[in-house]
Amino acid sequence: MHFIDVILPIPLQKAFTYHITKAESEFLKPGIRVAVPFGKSKIYTALVYKIHNNPPTAYDAKTIHQILDDTPVITEHQLQHWEWISQYYMCSLGEVMRAAMPNAFLLESETIISKNEKIEIKDSELKDDEFLIYEALQHQSSLKINDVVSILDKKRVLPVINDLVEKGVLNLQEELYEKYQPKLVRYVKLHDNHKSQEKLQELLEMLNSRATKQREVILTLFTLEASTKQPIKVSELVERSGASSAIIKALIDKTILEEYHIRTDRIQFEGNGDIDAKVLNDAQQNAFDKIETIFKEKAVTLLHGVTSSGKTEIYVQLIQKQLESGKQVLYLLPEIALTTQLVQRLQDYFGEKVAVFHSRYSGNERVEVWNNMLNNSDKARIIIGARSSLLLPFKNLGLIIVDEEHEQSYKQFDPAPRYHARDAAIVLANLHKAKTLLGSATPSLESYYNASQGKYGLVELNTRYNNVLMPDIELVDLADKYKRKRMKGHFSDRLIEEITETLEQGFQIILFQNRRGFSPIIECTTCGTSPQCPNCDVSLTYHQYRDQLRCHYCGYNSAMLKSCQACGNSTLDTKGFGTEQIEEEVRLLFPEKKVARMDLDTTRGKYGFEKIINSFEQREIDILVGTQMLTKGLDFRYVKLVGIMNADNLLNFPDFRAHERSYQLMAQVSGRAGRTDLRGKVIIQTYNPHHNILQQVSTNSYKDMFAEQMNDRYNYKYPPIYRLIKITFKHKDYNRVNLAADWYAKSLRQVFKSNVLGPEFPPVSRIRNLYLKNILLKIPEKQSLSKTKEAIMKIENSFNAVKDFRAVRVILNVDNY
Repeated sequence: MHFIDVILPIPLQKAFTYHITKAESEFLKPGIRVAVPFGKSKIYTALVYKIHNNPPTAYDAKTIHQILDDTPVITEHQLQHWEWISQYYMCSLGEVMRAAMPNAFLLESETIISKNEKIEIKDSELKDDEFLIYEALQHQSSLKINDVVSILDKKRVLPVINDLVEKGVLNLQEELYEKYQPKLVRYVKLHDNHKSQEKLQELLEMLNSRATKQREVILTLFTLEASTKQPIKVSELVERSGASSAIIKALIDKTILEEYHIRTDRIQFEGNGDIDAKVLNDAQQNAFDKIETIFKEKAVTLLHGVTSSGKTEIYVQLIQKQLESGKQVLYLLPEIALTTQLVQRLQDYFGEKVAVFHSRYSGNERVEVWNNMLNNSDKARIIIGARSSLLLPFKNLGLIIVDEEHEQSYKQFDPAPRYHARDAAIVLANLHKAKTLLGSATPSLESYYNASQGKYGLVELNTRYNNVLMPDIELVDLADKYKRKRMKGHFSDRLIEEITETLEQGFQIILFQNRRGFSPIIECTTCGTSPQCPNCDVSLTYHQYRDQLRCHYCGYNSAMLKSCQACGNSTLDTKGFGTEQIEEEVRLLFPEKKVARMDLDTTRGKYGFEKIINSFEQREIDILVGTQMLTKGLDFRYVKLVGIMNADNLLNFPDFRAHERSYQLMAQVSGRAGRTDLRGKVIIQTYNPHHNILQQVSTNSYKDMFAEQMNDRYNYKYPPIYRLIKITFKHKDYNRVNLAADWYAKSLRQVFKSNVLGPEFPPVSRIRNLYLKNILLKIPEKQSLSKTKEAIMKIENSFNAVKDFRAVRVILNVDNY
């Protein structure tokens, strides 16, 4: 008897076992995809995990449907990495598999219905809906469930189909379909019939007399073939000859031309890719040599270089070195916006060897990157991507660069696996015996603490490239400016003065406000009511460009109200401000200048980031208003002034990391100013200019911030001194969430005593009609992490055994930062 354990792309605690034949057991290997039946009628794509001879004890093993691959689609190291993620972040292997594999690899079952030819049935025996399906099957051999939905024009079609199956009128079958469609490009060549000299002469004479346009196409084809010596695309021939595609089709129909298709990659590289890397200056060379030396002893190094110190050039040299020894490099970035700028730079150096992988890519594009990596192709020596690129099938990894390693977008919050890309990258590098370089101008406290403890190597770059001075940072006291009536809208007189001067000198400006929309609160000035989201405990944000109110948590939207829903008066006023309002005010203050906005609303499309970044780089935009997308490592040559509109809503956030994050965000956004010879200027508007964090930002003293924050973390037992596991409960019934969270907290306290905080409602305690409640578990340094997780899992299993709690969703978030 032969069996396989498979990983299914659904959250199951254990691998599921299926029965296979002897021949299949000899052919199958871990990592090959198989189609398996699961549940009553579902078919899933599963991954072979283990092959063995032990039958399952709790159920009879079913047989597999079919084998989908000849060779494994995932690698051994990849599987080990998935196992670590699943174990460390307390989720199932199936959830890691679903996050890692392109959707096109996970075939789906679509139920196909067909007519049972063996049975005769009278029309009168069928109900109206049943007759419609039966009639449709007279004209078509089979239908899918979706087709039936559109025929009957209603969602609930399964009862009707089940009745027909019971009557024996229909047959049901599950059919797998492949989602990945290779991209084929049409090419043309002269048909073999006309290849000889005489036949060609005949053809041209015939066309000369009858069809001059067709003759033009043939002559263009010759010219192209002679000049390029490569296959000719139909689209290229149409463009060059000025003919319509109908003329080319006519030539193909007459067998004068022959068309054929070649499979190509969707992501094409354009450029030479042979620019030599820049020569490093002394400070950079010194840092590069230090990194090389540390890598001989330590696996992880932190490169702490101030903004614009030229970290990317050091990365390029390190990548170059890895490529020379035949290794792959993974370059992780926190934000898709960053990849647009960086891909261009790296392609200039390394050409086709650069592959890009992130969530804005289509399924087919992701499959191509995956396949290139599996085949160890030259097109995938350097992978640039956001956090999901960690889960790709690396064959020969030599170095992982985690740029802007402090960024919170490296942490995945929903759905599972809730992994932190920086930490998972270090584990992946260890599996491949590779090195990890963490780079940042404002490292996270965790990484800097590890470096100061000697766990990681530390290299510092304290001067900007070409010895450009750090920007001059000025704090503007808003309370004082409002009191003296020196504000125009949300702009202080100092900020307007600086903007005017910068524009006169021909430089660009970035204005930062960490809220999108026009205004976060609409309030009635008569009765004080403000419109709330019906699904979440949060006020609706006003978006002026669509004249609607939107919820930033669940996406609910409604038209802007004309009068107050409570008292009926039309005295609605806006409170607070977002990027839209700043953009409008800038347009009024500087009507002749070009202003653009970069936030989630303006960068929705696949190329949304590229358009804005490119126009800003080419100086088509004078003033760019944006959210934190602007802060992350973008390199703009002509920005001389950065304005932070309101620093206080960053500092006053209810989170133990608020001060660390505020420092990082403000230091990063300040770093966009003055990246060439002229010194940049940063204006920070605040109601609290004496705040420690703001003083530290203005003097660029990271070490003071680190010392002060670490002191708080020691005193209040927070990371990096203690580890955290956050447990969130979700349910639509308020009382049920309360009871469940209390029960869980009580059980945890029996084991972990005073290290359990909560349960407590978060600041926004209802999202999408589900109430949320959190418990925070603190784990001291000496306490075993694996034993802690075991204890939690025991409590989790007992919790799920209680009938009333089964419907409550429990989310375990390890290292909640």
